[in-house]
Amino acid sequence: MVKQHSNVAYQVMWNRLISVVEEQAQALVRTAFSTSVREAGDLSAGVYDTHGQMLAQAVTGTPGHVNAMADAVAHFIRRIGRQNITQGDVYITNDPWEGTGHLHDITMVTPSFHNDVLVGFFACTAHIVDIGGRGFGADAASVYEEGLYLPIMKFADAGEVDQTLVRIIRGNVREPDQLIGDIYALTTCNEIGHRRLIDMMQEFELDTLDGIASFILENSRRATLERIAALPRTQASGEMTIDGFSAPITLKVTLSIEEDRILSDFAGTSGLDRKGINCPLVYAKAYACYALKVAIAPEIPNNAASLAPFEIAAPDNTIVNALHPAPVALRHIVGHFIPDVVFNAFDKIVPDLVPAEGAGCLCNFQVSLRPRMDAPAPADAVRREVLTFNSGGSGARPEFDGLNATAFPSGVMTMPVEATEHAGPVIIWRKELRPDSGGSGKQRGGLGQYMVVGAREGHEFDIQAMFDRVDHPAQGRRGGGAGAPTTIAQDDGGKMYGKGKQLVTHGRKVMMAFPGGGGYGDPAERPRESVMRDLARGYISAQTAAQDYGLSSADIAAVQNAVAKGETI
Repeated sequence: MVKQHSNVAYQVMWNRLISVVEEQAQALVRTAFSTSVREAGDLSAGVYDTHGQMLAQAVTGTPGHVNAMADAVAHFIRRIGRQNITQGDVYITNDPWEGTGHLHDITMVTPSFHNDVLVGFFACTAHIVDIGGRGFGADAASVYEEGLYLPIMKFADAGEVDQTLVRIIRGNVREPDQLIGDIYALTTCNEIGHRRLIDMMQEFELDTLDGIASFILENSRRATLERIAALPRTQASGEMTIDGFSAPITLKVTLSIEEDRILSDFAGTSGLDRKGINCPLVYAKAYACYALKVAIAPEIPNNAASLAPFEIAAPDNTIVNALHPAPVALRHIVGHFIPDVVFNAFDKIVPDLVPAEGAGCLCNFQVSLRPRMDAPAPADAVRREVLTFNSGGSGARPEFDGLNATAFPSGVMTMPVEATEHAGPVIIWRKELRPDSGGSGKQRGGLGQYMVVGAREGHEFDIQAMFDRVDHPAQGRRGGGAGAPTTIAQDDGGKMYGKGKQLVTHGRKVMMAFPGGGGYGDPAERPRESVMRDLARGYISAQTAAQDYGLSSADIAAVQNAVAKGETI
């Protein structure tokens, strides 16, 4: 029998669950081995009811992980079988289609028992630096080349870790200690969540989560449906073009606002790419739902019920619904552009609400360092895999400038130089904001970054480039200008490409400029004081201040004189 509580008590429990999963996520951040988790926060954590419905997610984490993971726990229950779920179990997978979209994300699920009765599940996901195969990059022609595949299975059975599985994993990856450490960190963070849940259940005298689950799901569904009902019943389409691997890609969506749902149909989107930038539907769905939710119901907590009214459809083997065995390692490149496509359609339904286009996908790269092969290498030269997360600028918003060097929509953090250089013999020679990269407008687009990367003496490296916006920069909205495009080249002028593995010989450096976000509104309407402040901060040049914003030569001189004297503008 479910004990009845007041709505006030249930609200307290709901907030408590959110704090439980946030502590779960922070435990992962503190214990993870990979810099992608410790420094960038590329992870997610959540608690689920016995049916696999997500009740609460951690604030720390990415929409791509957590919204994809919202569907994953039901797959775990089905694959493991309820009759095989026991105390002390821990389950694992990196299945791109039943997990979070590519082999480089490991999802762990732990059943939670209270008084010997199953009451729910904890799940967490983290991006790991290496999973074997070709390495993290777009070069594979099928998922079989992209790394070690772990089907949904037991990592621990009634408390006993499968050591055979551990040996198989260690024998197939480049950084075995790091990967096994991350797996144990994932396991530990679920255990932390379980302990805090049991504390809560004892405090509130709960035998099951059925009561609080019903309260959370019913209220979230009702609140989300109210927001949808307030929208006009109409339909609109949006599209955009991105670089792709070797040919441009068209992303297209048609939004249909109905009384009790919003349907996002990606018919008209390009087909599969030959290389690994294809996106499974679970990941495209995660970011399409995220875009709609932040547009109409950002303050409603994320859970199964608040996501359910957002329905996603895409024809099979379009680039947003890649089926097995398509290569999908860099599925985030396409996935991170989904919100901008959705916003391009939604802006036609509810104007002056969503931002201009931003950098979109993360400006990531991975370097595979090794002793130089063109000449004798020093005795202390080593092999290392170093992954670094970086961001361009986000799009300007109707009332605010875009954010500089900020990952939207992924939400992960840019890695500090010190953490990157600590991970291996890599040198970050330059990392700074990129002036004039934000699109002009009444609200200015966020700035991208400059970055110069090399290796320590005695090393060469392959760089896995994972960039876009080289040929298709972020577009402005409502008269705003486009952001600056991505550029990449070696320091001797040698041409490089936005995607793929490329050799950097001993002594050479890679010069990168990451894209800016689009502007919003007519640049002529930007307040003079804001233009002068941007000029003083170095966000724009004197030429841009004059040409794009019409700032007078007298005002430009005044700013330059104030800066020279150390005065503030």
